Amino acid sequence: MRFNEQHINEWRNDGFTTIPNFFSEAEYGPVLRDFETMYPNVPSATPRILGPSDDRSINAPKQFANIHNLPYNASAAINLISLHPQLIAFAKALLGVDEVHLYQSHTWAKYTGEADYDQAFHCDFGNHTLTVPADEPAGRTVDFIFYLTDVTDAHGSLRYVTKPDVARALGRPALAAPDEAQQKALRTYERSAAVPAGSLLAHGIDTMHRGSNLTAAGARRFSMTVGFKAAGNDAIGFHVWQQAAGRPWEMVINHATPDQLACLGIPRPGDPFWSARTLKLTQARWPEWDMSAYFSAAGVVATTVEPDV
Repeated sequence: MRFNEQHINEWRNDGFTTIPNFFSEAEYGPVLRDFETMYPNVPSATPRILGPSDDRSINAPKQFANIHNLPYNASAAINLISLHPQLIAFAKALLGVDEVHLYQSHTWAKYTGEADYDQAFHCDFGNHTLTVPADEPAGRTVDFIFYLTDVTDAHGSLRYVTKPDVARALGRPALAAPDEAQQKALRTYERSAAVPAGSLLAHGIDTMHRGSNLTAAGARRFSMTVGFKAAGNDAIGFHVWQQAAGRPWEMVINHATPDQLACLGIPRPGDPFWSARTLKLTQARWPEWDMSAYFSAAGVVATTVEPDV
């Protein structure tokens, strides 16, 4: 395992834990090449830094200009890294559950000069649930951020405040800090997630963090955000994987294991869902998917049929 009990305790108690070099260069290198193909932008030598009188509402959309969602129009490497077995195992350990679902996966490319990426401290629960973060770990979510490039403070490292430090800064636990005095108090406790390429940051949707600006000339920051929840937790959502029309899902389905596909809601071999009918129709929908394990578990002989649904 690439994680240990200390990482689990840090995530549950502090809200954050970081594992440098979680992915080897052999693992993240092909994904980096996919990024370079997907995002051919040229960074500017001059950082974009807004002043007090600038309209930050106009700048905000520029922060999110370079984001794509799973599945990606690139290689199998970038399409499968969100479902890396070690990420799945880590998510299960953090949430304390036996089954997890992937509910978020997106890329994010930032470049010096493209936007001022400085943000106020905030929590992410607002666009993940219609309620609030749960008390128990099993009801929470884990958001992984992993980096394909080295990240320093000058490369827009994520800034965060641990849960105990939020309570110290604001005098109580909090999910929001709406006024400037609170923001200033949080900044006195902030830490920087400056890490080398291949590193992993795990946090929850109930943790205070903010983006920071890229100030290094000609810098880029490539990252992926991947979210897991306990299977069956309908209070949490972000992406709808079933929007498959015209999207390259074959890059995931044709290359993933049954355990990886189960994180997307596809039943494992032997599940009652798999009948002769559902097996043959699914195989017709995804003809390049090796479904032999599914057919074998159901005792069905694989034959080619025309889709009739």
